[in-house]
Amino acid sequence: MGEVEPGPGGPLEPREPPEASASRRPGGIRVLKRNMKRNGSRNCLNRRSRFGSRERDWLREDVKRGCVYLYGAETTTATTTTTTSSSSSDLHLVLCTVETPASEICAGEGKESLYLQLHGDLVRRLEPTERPLQIVCDYLSRLGFDDPVRIQEEATNPDLGCMIRFYGEKPCQMDHLDRILLSGIYNVRKGKTQLHKWAERLVVLCGTCLIVSSVKDCQTGKMHILPLVGGKVEEVKRRQFSLAFSSAGAQAQTYHVSFETVAECQRWQRQASKVVSQRISTVDLSCYSLEEVPEHLFYSQDITYLNLRHNFMQLERPGGLDSLYKFSQLKGLNLSHNKLGLFPTLLCEIVTLTELNLSCNGIHDLPSQIGNLLNLQILCLDGNFLTSLPEELGNLQQLSSLGISFNQFGKIPELYEKLPALDKVVMAGNQLEVLNLGALNRLNHIRHVDLRMNHLKTVLTENLEGNKYITHMDLRDNQLTDLDLSSLCSLEQLHCERNQLRELTLSGFSLRTLYANSNRLTAVNVYPVPRLLTSLELSRNLLECVPDWACEAKKIEILDVSYNLLTEVPTRILSSLSLRKLMVGHNHVQNLPMLMEHIPLEVLDIQHNLLTRLPDTLFSKALNLRYLNASANSLEFLPSACTGEESLSMLQLLYLTSNRLTDQCIPVLVGHPHLRVLHLANNQLQTFPASKLNKLEQLEELNLSGNKLKTIPTTIANCKRLHTLVAHSNNISIFPEILQLPQIQFVDLSCNDLTEILIPEALPATLQDLDLTGNTNLVLEHKTLDIFSHITTLKIDQKPLPTTDSTATSTFWSHGLAEMAGQRNKLCVSALAVDSFAEGVGAVYGMFDGDRNEELPRLLQCTMADVLSEEVQQSTNDTVFMTNTFLVSHRKLGMAGQKLGSSALLCYIRPDTADPVSSFNLTVANVGTCQAVLCRNGKPVPLSKVFSLEQDPEEAQRVKDHKAIITEDNKVNGVTCCTRMLGCTYLYPWILPKPHISSTPLTIQDELLILGNKALWEHLSYTEAVNSVRHVQDPLAAAKKLCTLAQSYGCQDNVGAMVVYLNIGEEGCTCEVNGLSLPGPVAFASNTTIKDTPKPTTPSSSSGIASEFSSEMSTSEVSSEVGSTASDEHNTVGLDTGLLPRPERRCSLHPTPTSGVFQRQPSCATFSSNQSDNGLDSDDDQPVEGVITNGSKVEVEVDIHCCRGRDLENSTFTENSPTLCPEEHARGLCMGIRRQNSVNSGILLPVSKDRMGLQKSPSTSCLYGKKLSNGSIVPLEDSLNLIEVATEAPKKKTGYFAAPTQLEPEDQFVVPRDLEEELKEQMKQHQEGRPEPEPGGEDRTELPEEFDTAL
Repeated sequence: MGEVEPGPGGPLEPREPPEASASRRPGGIRVLKRNMKRNGSRNCLNRRSRFGSRERDWLREDVKRGCVYLYGAETTTATTTTTTSSSSSDLHLVLCTVETPASEICAGEGKESLYLQLHGDLVRRLEPTERPLQIVCDYLSRLGFDDPVRIQEEATNPDLGCMIRFYGEKPCQMDHLDRILLSGIYNVRKGKTQLHKWAERLVVLCGTCLIVSSVKDCQTGKMHILPLVGGKVEEVKRRQFSLAFSSAGAQAQTYHVSFETVAECQRWQRQASKVVSQRISTVDLSCYSLEEVPEHLFYSQDITYLNLRHNFMQLERPGGLDSLYKFSQLKGLNLSHNKLGLFPTLLCEIVTLTELNLSCNGIHDLPSQIGNLLNLQILCLDGNFLTSLPEELGNLQQLSSLGISFNQFGKIPELYEKLPALDKVVMAGNQLEVLNLGALNRLNHIRHVDLRMNHLKTVLTENLEGNKYITHMDLRDNQLTDLDLSSLCSLEQLHCERNQLRELTLSGFSLRTLYANSNRLTAVNVYPVPRLLTSLELSRNLLECVPDWACEAKKIEILDVSYNLLTEVPTRILSSLSLRKLMVGHNHVQNLPMLMEHIPLEVLDIQHNLLTRLPDTLFSKALNLRYLNASANSLEFLPSACTGEESLSMLQLLYLTSNRLTDQCIPVLVGHPHLRVLHLANNQLQTFPASKLNKLEQLEELNLSGNKLKTIPTTIANCKRLHTLVAHSNNISIFPEILQLPQIQFVDLSCNDLTEILIPEALPATLQDLDLTGNTNLVLEHKTLDIFSHITTLKIDQKPLPTTDSTATSTFWSHGLAEMAGQRNKLCVSALAVDSFAEGVGAVYGMFDGDRNEELPRLLQCTMADVLSEEVQQSTNDTVFMTNTFLVSHRKLGMAGQKLGSSALLCYIRPDTADPVSSFNLTVANVGTCQAVLCRNGKPVPLSKVFSLEQDPEEAQRVKDHKAIITEDNKVNGVTCCTRMLGCTYLYPWILPKPHISSTPLTIQDELLILGNKALWEHLSYTEAVNSVRHVQDPLAAAKKLCTLAQSYGCQDNVGAMVVYLNIGEEGCTCEVNGLSLPGPVAFASNTTIKDTPKPTTPSSSSGIASEFSSEMSTSEVSSEVGSTASDEHNTVGLDTGLLPRPERRCSLHPTPTSGVFQRQPSCATFSSNQSDNGLDSDDDQPVEGVITNGSKVEVEVDIHCCRGRDLENSTFTENSPTLCPEEHARGLCMGIRRQNSVNSGILLPVSKDRMGLQKSPSTSCLYGKKLSNGSIVPLEDSLNLIEVATEAPKKKTGYFAAPTQLEPEDQFVVPRDLEEELKEQMKQHQEGRPEPEPGGEDRTELPEEFDTAL
């Protein structure tokens, strides 16, 4: 590779070897032709060769140096995804600097121009003075990269081509070319009769016409034009691959065209069919990267509407904007998003225009010639830099719509007075600070005023004269503190949400709807009483009472006063004869007034109040009530719905979560025969009478979680329409009879006391999700698992090893996860949980919400931990490695072809760099709406920032400054309300991936960490979320509870919650250095000890399934539990006897110091005589040294990194409870062997003790019936072999089993001769009985690390 050094002749002057001198390029540019191939499916690069060392050294000398990957032209067909490239499409690597212009690179490459493509979208021609490498660096800087060295590194990464790339020739796609223009030389015959002969002619289909030349290969002579709009295109049956094109009208003409192939014929027919189906002559050429319109388009003189949106149209070109005046009948022209910079003056000569769209073009002023467009009715100039309008615009007397939103106007232009046809002032997103009502009074033709997202602070009233013309006013997202619009006596609708209003005064003469949410209102004055008012929304304010005038409104139908300070609900409101929807949630209401008359109320939301009872006549007087949410109150009883023999209740949705309801409320529910959704979670229910449940035949969704139920009635089988049953966190021991229900889809019975499941031979086809996690006593047989394997999502536990000392398994963090799809058909939320990260001394947790995309969160779940692991090795600064983790993940989404966006939250716990021995640091990074909250001393501490237009004014201003169009529903370009996301590349630069980062030292006062998506935090406050789970012992049950609360409070979307319990402090340490005495395997414990052991907390995983290992455990304990040799009679031996020597045990707070030999990932090798890890038969594998079998299946679990075969010759064996000799204890060797066929393991071989710090591989650790604890995937029949044997063994109460200690006759181990004497001596000592070690002795035998995985 030649050496490249800077030279005086240019930015670079390469010094090349002789063999490369022939390929030297002028201009001082080093061009490296790389033989690279593209991956057509992902548009990423696979490099066959790399940078040479000299090139890399040259790059390191200056951060302003880099390279540009220059792609060749590509042509992609419409019917295939493969890319066909010519020889010129080979990738060139051009070394240059940030000062190198495009013209210099073109000279070196022999190209006319360079083209830039962002995110695989439009392709723009670079100006000769533009600098490609500077463009790349600026792009990376805007994304969020700050370090110049890292920017240089990312710029040289070929994977960046999925986001930004340069072409030496303009790429094109065949399907785009077909839509723009079809042409070719074909046999053509004019007319329907046989009088005309077939002749070869040039045929062109462009715009709205079929163009046929009079002479072959002639494009300048006479051309025959056939208008196709309203005509028809048909296949010619008598001639193969032929089409008949006919125009419309009485004197229609017809041309027959014969094609050579069927594919070509179909292309023409497909495109012509779109044209003939139009009613008006419309041509859509948007998003084609056009610089000029095709020459043949000018033959289509009947075009009335031309769409050129999202192109790069030029002015002075043959088919540029200066030529559009040739369309004599053009009425509508769309040129938005063309980066024009200037208003094309020649457009003012198209006097036929009635509609013109020039939005988002960077225009600073308008020419005076615009006054010539006298027929113009609609003019859209949104998203530019206009500060004023020319006086000539007043000549457009027919102008009825003028859009100047998101410009730079500081006041309402006076020009509006000269435009009488206008009825709207649309100026959202400008810079108005003062609203002068006097100026609006002079605009007597204006009815609608849209001033949202300005900087309004004050409202001026010049005189007391009222305005009788304005009917609609939109003042959302401003900075108003007081608003008096009483002079607008004709006002019908007012939007003033998200201001800082303390007082609001309006006229009620014509008022129909008022939206004043999210302010600081303490008083709302409306005079006179609004007799026409139908909708009033005053939520999230500081109101202490409902305004009196609202009680007197006779036509009010919707009243929302939730999230205020109300203490009572007026009787006149609840007894209103017009009110249909009443929202009074999140207040301080203690009682509801008694109903005396029938009311038409249909929806009543009174959640989060202080109610102890509901009105006795509520259900008997509100017969139209269909929705009632009384969750989070103190209800103890429910009113009866029956006044006679038959109930007239129409109630369908009833939410009563988090009350004090007991079994006495169940009979009342029978009075609601139409009930479809019933939520009774977190109450005090102990039983659910079977006779009562039998009568709820219309029930579709039932939530009974968080109670004290022991069973669910068998009469649930009569609820034929039931599709969702949620009953987690109870004491249910018998599986309910729900698998016979024909429509059952979702069943959650996690965190109960289930022991066995009786299921039919076939499950209902509708069952999609079954959650059985947290049932520590549940034992599933092979047959059951085989039936459950057909369920789409099956969640079951991998049980941890029960221990007699709860402190032995304590860790510094444990987590639980819950995800619920709600009323959506798919789950678009994923979570990441790695309890042992970065050599086992840290943890990573994440939450990803793809809104309506389910693939994006899963991609982030699978890749983000790996990216973080790489970034942590490159930098110790938490801001740097967290930012780079998000930005690299953003790039990887682009490499995967994803253009949609996802919210992301990542929490990283690691030892504090200042004090790595005794403290941890929590770093949180997020984009979008996912949030993390830390519970410290019982108080919530928010750690995230919500990146949305409504909650972040700074981000909203940034988006406005980049001239994005924010729609009325507060979404960027109508797509998303988020301003920062991963992915969503097509909305760059409005949507960025740079995260918000916060770092917090963890202390002993930190109790737990809650991660949740947008839906969770929309319905739960930080305080309520923390208080709800502080005293829940199981993190899985805590996460389940949060999701259940969100759904009961009204959430219908995907909701995800993760709860991480923290135990930071020396008291949480499990190291033996702190004097903690650790027990041995539970297989040697007595039955009594196990029986008295409290029910262990079920650890949960990233998928809500308990399968995570602690940092002190590995897979070797799987053998000690699953294949234990200790029988019941040997369990009477105390824990102090028969223990294996073990190395000093370390926890995450005090990791074992590394010796610096090597770093490794933990690995567990499994060898068997039947099948090995690599999938080969055992005959093909090399025998394992030191392991001798007689042919039966033997599985050896061993750390393959630390096993030393040369030490095996010194090993000793015992039959049941082996103990190593002092020499072996010094080496710390122990290897566990178990026989799967007989479920016996009595022989332990040595395993190296001097191991590096144990690091568990990150894993989602989920078990959907097929995934094992170490993350590997095996065939279901292989994974269930051991379970099938286990079911035949005696079962303990905990759900584990103990195998008999006797070895089968055929299962004999062959002892090497050099070990026979030592073995006999050890067995003799075992028979005579070994002395028990002294408790607390200094020379106590150290126990080796033991690891466990349940079935």
